[in-house]
Parts: sequence; C-alpha cells; structure tokens
Amino acid sequence: MSAPPSGKFNDHYAILGIDPSADTNLIERAYAKMVEKYGADNIDFRDDEKLKVINAAYETLSNSELRKAFDSLKGLAGDHGRPMFLGVDFFEALGREIGLRTALLCILYDRRRTKPATPALSMRHVEAMLEAPLEALTFALWYVKQRGYVANDDKSNIQITVEGMDYLEGNRPKPEEVMPFIKPTAISGRKMPPKPSPDSLDVDSMNGLVASTSSRGEASGEKRLLKTAAE
Repeated sequence: MSAPPSGKFNDHYAILGIDPSADTNLIERAYAKMVEKYGADNIDFRDDEKLKVINAAYETLSNSELRKAFDSLKGLAGDHGRPMFLGVDFFEALGREIGLRTALLCILYDRRRTKPATPALSMRHVEAMLEAPLEALTFALWYVKQRGYVANDDKSNIQITVEGMDYLEGNRPKPEEVMPFIKPTAISGRKMPPKPSPDSLDVDSMNGLVASTSSRGEASGEKRLLKTAAE
C-alpha cells in the first residue's frame, strides 16, 4: 500500500482510525496499533510508505499546537467535530451584527468620500478601526460582500460599492448605533456630542431657568391666596 500523492490533503484522524474528539491516550493507543500492523516487525503487512504517513499523523495530533492548526485547516477549530449552538447568546448577537455591518459600511463610505484616489482599506486597517472580534468582523464582511455592498480591489483590499453607498444613504444610521463599534483611536473628527451638564449651561439658559422657576413660584403663591380668601 503506497502513500497518498504528494500535496494531497491527509486526514490525520482517518489515518489513525480515530474520532476528532479523541484524547491523548486514545491517540497513543491508535498509533501503537498502526505501528504494530505496518512496522518493520510485521513481515506480512510491513509498509514503509504507509508508516511515514502514520508517523506524520501522530506527530501532528500529539502536538497541541500542530493539532490546533490542523483542526483549523480541517474546519474543526474550537469544537473538535462537535458543533455547538450558542443558546441565548445567539439572539443577543443578532442585533449587534447589524450594527457592526453598518459601522463597516460607514468607514468604507467615509474612506471613499475623503480619499477618492485610494478608496480601499486593507483588512488589517479595518480590524484596527472597528471594535469587534475577528470572527464577527469576518462574518459581517461576508454578508456585505454577498449583498454586493463591498468588493475587493486588485490587491484584495476592501472598498464600498455604489450599491453599498445607496443602501447607507437610504437607511441613514444614527451615530449611537455606529460609534460604539468605532475605536476611539480611529476617529479624527468630533466624537459623540457630550450630554449637557449644569456647568455647561450659558448665562441665558440659567436666566431662563430662574425665570421659569420664579413664574412657577408666583403662580403657586397666587393659588394659595385665592384658596385662603375663599375660606
């Protein structure tokens, strides 16, 4: 039995005959069984090429870092073959995803408007501007690409399309919906306007407040006098 052609993907779990959820002890036992079957001591089934593939599988799966990288390549990263549902967190994330997608379109629109000669942003720059995990950002990017709101240029950088601009202009977002997703270090202009405090009120405002209070006091006094006279 010969080894798979060079460059072909080898499923290390299938080679050792184990499940992706196998622990270290099971990997060790499976490897020992394969070596016993195809190793030099077995005259009937000795297969040096097959043994090389088995050794490669064992070396990968017995090393936590290599196994993690292989699981990511195989599409098993984080769940070892047992996909899980987020539960209540899934429903809480739904609204947040909309805000993140809108924020992504906003920074790309702003880039197109302010830098028309270089309207695209690299993924590295987008990550540095948006407050979101890479997984959430990747998901948001997939959605807006599928909608045709953004596209890649010839250098794989990201830029907003006419459809994306039309969508944003037709569904104008509010600052409070977008700004929580923008990192403070990525903002060059005014941030969210601060809420007014007593110290920030001007003289005219204070005079208006005093006058209003005085009027209410006078009206209250007049009511008390009328009540006393009636009695």
